[in-house]
Amino acid sequence: MKNRRLIVAAISVLSSLLAKAQSTPAQQWVDQTYKTLSDDEKIAQLVIIRAYSNKGVEANVVNDIKRFNVGSICFFQGGPVRQAQLTNYYQGIAKTPILITIDGEYGLGMRLDSVTKYPYAITLGAVTDASLVYQTGKAIGTQHKRLGVHVDYAPVVDINNNPNNPVIGFRSFGEDKYRVARSGIAFMKGMQDAGIMATAKHFPGHGDVDVDSHLDLPVINKTRAQLEDLELYPFRELIKAGVQSVMVGHLSVPSIDNGKNRATSISKNAVNGLLRKELGFNGLTFTDALEMKGVAKYYPGGTIAAEALIAGNDMLCLPESVEGTIKAVKDAIKQKRLTWQDLEQKVKKVLLAKYNLGVSKQPVALDNLLNDLNSETDAIRKKVAEKAITLLSLANPNTFRNEFFSWPLKKSRKVAYVAFGNGTKETLGDRLKADFNADVFYINYADAVGKGGTVVKKIVDGKYDDVVIGFHDIATRKGSTNYGISQSAIQNWYALNKTNAITLVFGNPLAAASFCTAKSLAVCYEDDVVFQNTAADWLRGDFVAAGTLPVGVCTFKQGDGKLVSPGDLTYLEPIGDERFTAVDSIAIDGIKKKAYPGCVILAAKDGKIVYHKAFGSFDYDSLDATRLNSIFDLASVTKTSAVTVSIMKMAEQGKIDLKKKLSDYLPFTKKTNKADLTLENILLHQAGMVPFIGFYKETIDADGNPRPELYRSLPEEGYTTQVARNLYLRNDWKDTIWKRILESPVVPQGRKYEYSDNDFWFLGKIVETVSGKPLEQYVQDSFYIPLYMKTTGYRPLERFPLYEIVPSEKETGFRNQLIQGTVHDEGAALGGGVAGHAGLFSTAYDLGKLYQMLLSGGELNGHRYFKWETVQEFTAYKSSISRRAYGFDKPEKNTGGIQTYPSALASPQTFGHTGFTGTCVWVDPKYNIVYVFLSNRVTPTRNNPRLGSYNVRGSIQDAIYKGLGVAN
Repeated sequence: MKNRRLIVAAISVLSSLLAKAQSTPAQQWVDQTYKTLSDDEKIAQLVIIRAYSNKGVEANVVNDIKRFNVGSICFFQGGPVRQAQLTNYYQGIAKTPILITIDGEYGLGMRLDSVTKYPYAITLGAVTDASLVYQTGKAIGTQHKRLGVHVDYAPVVDINNNPNNPVIGFRSFGEDKYRVARSGIAFMKGMQDAGIMATAKHFPGHGDVDVDSHLDLPVINKTRAQLEDLELYPFRELIKAGVQSVMVGHLSVPSIDNGKNRATSISKNAVNGLLRKELGFNGLTFTDALEMKGVAKYYPGGTIAAEALIAGNDMLCLPESVEGTIKAVKDAIKQKRLTWQDLEQKVKKVLLAKYNLGVSKQPVALDNLLNDLNSETDAIRKKVAEKAITLLSLANPNTFRNEFFSWPLKKSRKVAYVAFGNGTKETLGDRLKADFNADVFYINYADAVGKGGTVVKKIVDGKYDDVVIGFHDIATRKGSTNYGISQSAIQNWYALNKTNAITLVFGNPLAAASFCTAKSLAVCYEDDVVFQNTAADWLRGDFVAAGTLPVGVCTFKQGDGKLVSPGDLTYLEPIGDERFTAVDSIAIDGIKKKAYPGCVILAAKDGKIVYHKAFGSFDYDSLDATRLNSIFDLASVTKTSAVTVSIMKMAEQGKIDLKKKLSDYLPFTKKTNKADLTLENILLHQAGMVPFIGFYKETIDADGNPRPELYRSLPEEGYTTQVARNLYLRNDWKDTIWKRILESPVVPQGRKYEYSDNDFWFLGKIVETVSGKPLEQYVQDSFYIPLYMKTTGYRPLERFPLYEIVPSEKETGFRNQLIQGTVHDEGAALGGGVAGHAGLFSTAYDLGKLYQMLLSGGELNGHRYFKWETVQEFTAYKSSISRRAYGFDKPEKNTGGIQTYPSALASPQTFGHTGFTGTCVWVDPKYNIVYVFLSNRVTPTRNNPRLGSYNVRGSIQDAIYKGLGVAN
């Protein structure tokens, strides 16, 4: 027995020696410091007291430090230098180093003057790039560390799922649990990597309440399953990710603890049960401020502090008094509701946190302090602003007129900026004036409707192309004033909310609820110089607005946000309703039957677009979806869309006469069999020329490969005529093309209708000769630029990236490649991509503008391109031997009432054209309809007759007529 006692004693001594040998410096400091504390001081180490740097040295703070040796201070309002001075002073008089904390959710600027704020959580929630949220958290952590702060009560990981919440709102990352968790983790890791303790709050979730816990105890009537699914998710994820502390909120949650007025902050079930045991959190827990009425009204004096410790909390935030807290805790120990062993565990945990955070009496350096604190804020704010701005809607053009907001803004357009706010001059107004010579107007929230209405009238009367509307000075919470936005301001906004206007909300995205009917709407989140300048950069097209909505508002859901690139393409969205389901079916069926891999269809009635949709993809095996902005090779639609309209203009101007001969305009045709051909017969395809000449066959060898003496794979001197990708023709070979055309046979003109590309080679050359401009430049200057036909033109690769352009044929026997971005027609390709019969590219929308102008008698957007009589002259039947008009195709004549071309229901007044690549455009003046069909039916091969054999184009045209109810 004696030997056994000796062995036990030896083991005990050995264990003690091993424990000392293994004790870390941190543990040694904790144990040594703990031994120096009296019982009252041990309790006081768990207390956080309030301090202000704008009140100087506060007697009560000095008393609590000297008398009780309090463990922590939480600083509130003041200034950075004064806080540093007070931190140094308070640390200097403290027996034990003080843990300095602050509620700085968006940095020290939340509390201190002269320090720039970092972005709000709601703004960061709009950012999809978690690395930028991490950078923000780290920058905030670095800022805190520079001022001697050790703990920041952030991030807020409450879910913003109640828009009437009076206390969370903009402080939350959003309403989606995954977004909140993702952003919260990134922010937390950034701060903790900077050496600052982050605090996830307000456990178990303060988002779904409509009572302010500063004033009363909010009740959350949710089941445990509901809490697990939503509110608890971010906390669980942050705990797994290593958050060092959690703040427990004052919330009544009966499914966790149904005790009367038992807030979660003083609930064993919530803290020791749910947070500690179920979620496995072992870090520090802070109570929310114990002075808040949500709990203080039910537990006066120091009672609440004792209850919080009993529940399992470690640190007591802002109890009513330190002395009262110490007394209440001692009473609880006497009542055996707490033990000194419980307190020892908590105090040592706090001391260990102090050690790990580097808490010491080392003074905060005052030199260059303010500059250091603000060194990263503007750069971070700029990055966040660029990633947060959220485009919710952009007016979708449903007409061909220019009355739609044009993004990016352009100097060529007349721009107005109207700022709603409290009368402060706005940076955005200065920028828009400098960048776009915008006229700037201000409407004060305090202005009566009539006073603001005088400004509105000036804007309406000013006939501005684009109107930018900015709402500024927006309160962070809705309150009783609708975020400070007056009803008179909203009423005046309605008068400005036209399709040419965009509304920018510089504040809480929930404030956008006042502008649900905005034609174009973007949320910019914050309202300082940085965010306004960034908004100006976006309006200029410097970057893509990539933010997504963190909370739902109006009909927009969280996660919504349009990614619109600042390219030259018009922003478009699909248009169509149940009247046109047959159109959808035919288009989809055509793809299934492999008549074409993709198409875009547009129909307009009375100048309004009633149908505009895209179907399929660039190729049958492609993942590149055909889009409304996809650019197609128009093939022979070039004849009417470039050359015919040019001839019309010159004829109207008296520069050419259709009765005259080719040799009157093209001297090189004299002494050839083409000299006496009249322009009229050429336009009608009855000049007697051959339909087609295979020029390209002379440029390839017997195996179908380009002849090396004529082609180069890269452009070089003398070889700059691009025929296809990596294929450049010798420049002088264009002379051979004309030689072959001039040598080709003709039959007597006017006797036979023979559709011919050669007719339009000559007409294109006449346009160039008479105008003195290249064909491609003449049509741009005369039509496409003034009509804002941004995508229409020759050689699209000079203006657009390849991925915007639909491919045509995967050709063998000449170019031996997939043709994309260069013209499919071989002759036009040999001509460098420009010819009178082919070579034009366009989107359906831009092409529709040209034909709407013709339908409108030669006018669009207040600009007259032709006299009405000119349009009538060129689009009426003009041949006794064919269905043709001048340049334009038309329905067959004398069909005995049975018509199939271009469709069964098209009226005889219809005019337009088709294209070999699978395109067509038809204008029907009787029913006031424009119909455009663009496809790439030649992909991957031209030997595909299905588009014609299935009569897809005509069937769709008839389905549109039936949908409109204009024909039986």
